[in-house]
Amino acid sequence: MAMLSSLTRRTVLSIPLTQHPLSTISASTSAPSQSEDETLVSAATTILKHHRSKSRWSEILSLAPPTSGFTPSQVSKIILQLRNTPHLALRFFNFTVHRSICCHSVSSHATIIHILSRSRLKSQALELIKCAIRKFPDTHKPDLSNPPRVFEILVKTYRSCDSAPFVFDLLIKAYLDSKKIDISVQLVRILASKNIFPHIVVCNSLIELIAKSRGPFAAYDMYVEIFRCENGEGRGREVKGVMANAYTFNVLMVAFHREGVVEKVEEVWKEMMTKNCSPNVYSYSILMAAYCEDGKMENAMKVWKEMGDEDVKHDIVAYNTIIEGFCKVGKVERAEEVFREMVFNGVECTCVTLEHLINGHCMSGDIDAALVLYKDMCRKGFKPESSTIDVVAKVLCDKSGVFDALEFVRTVIKKHDIVPRKTTYELLIQSLCKEGWMEEALKLQVEMVGKGYAPNFEIYSAFIDGYIKQGDEEKAETLRNEMLRNKIPCKDS
Repeated sequence: MAMLSSLTRRTVLSIPLTQHPLSTISASTSAPSQSEDETLVSAATTILKHHRSKSRWSEILSLAPPTSGFTPSQVSKIILQLRNTPHLALRFFNFTVHRSICCHSVSSHATIIHILSRSRLKSQALELIKCAIRKFPDTHKPDLSNPPRVFEILVKTYRSCDSAPFVFDLLIKAYLDSKKIDISVQLVRILASKNIFPHIVVCNSLIELIAKSRGPFAAYDMYVEIFRCENGEGRGREVKGVMANAYTFNVLMVAFHREGVVEKVEEVWKEMMTKNCSPNVYSYSILMAAYCEDGKMENAMKVWKEMGDEDVKHDIVAYNTIIEGFCKVGKVERAEEVFREMVFNGVECTCVTLEHLINGHCMSGDIDAALVLYKDMCRKGFKPESSTIDVVAKVLCDKSGVFDALEFVRTVIKKHDIVPRKTTYELLIQSLCKEGWMEEALKLQVEMVGKGYAPNFEIYSAFIDGYIKQGDEEKAETLRNEMLRNKIPCKDS
């Protein structure tokens, strides 16, 4: 992750701060004099820089004042003296924590965070930021005029630590990792008010988290806020300092695609084109998937052709998208053509590829082709999804009879060591009851209960209808009464 755009140390320090009650030096009635303080800092720095590793820590321990230990201010000063050896500075900070020889403040945390950030020690700095956020939680709701406490101190100590703007990327990431969207948004706004913008990766992470938590329209609003400013005529202009990339637009297109809003997927795609942002292979796949989901295979194939015209190589995701699209609209022959083209071009198929084709053949009633593909799946070491097992079993029930379906399911369970879904048991039990094989259905129902699936309305109804068909009203009535006693709802809750 690179540093924030357009950020200078002078600009960072110009951000207005509210007065914070926490001093950079912990208050104490017995605070050391300036000369004592300097002597202690100098001695500790000398020990850390010049003494052997085995002896330095015991000497630091003996140097720490016995009752109060080091003050946060002293620790900060020592760390600053070690800024060119950040790993040693971090070991010293951690030593003071583990040996409880300093009651650390936000400022002492900020100092080590700055030193690690300026040295690009990302993971270590990020972990300490998260630690500081947990240890010093905000007692107020952060906003533009009253920012988070940790942010305030990082700004306040920025210049003295000769820090790097990268630190604010890490701070926002820490809040994002904690799913604290509102605070992350406020930090972006505070920085943006000074024409300071987080790195594109941080911006994308924020938009993606908003999309997952609050939906695509909220994510799009955040995109507009970060990357565009509306002028008086309602048209957007690009903000200097940070530019949206293909990942940004992919996040938005995926979010709208999941909501089924095809027109918004198209709108984001057009905006990407107007920004002269080159789409990647995944961008094309998202747009094709949106069209395929909507049954617009002609539009999807236009995008497919455009990929070739732009020398964007079709990858497995693109192939799977088109194959699934053709299978869903009942054009399994076209799906097979695309599959053969994929193999010819040396693109390895995945389990998903074969499942799409199996589903397509099952939709068209060609169970033999579906079973051939299943055997191919097994040879390649793939494990079918439960939904695929259900689809094949249903067609077998319709075409060959329930016992062929039951044998297929048993074989799959044994070969792949999987537990069938409740829907698989329902399908087989309903088919057995419909064909009058009540004893076999009862055995399968016992097995189903043993797997933790309680009988539902569909199971009871299958048995009741089966017994009525056989003329056994007594058993049917017994099951009706059992349903009432067990308060079985008409549909699964």
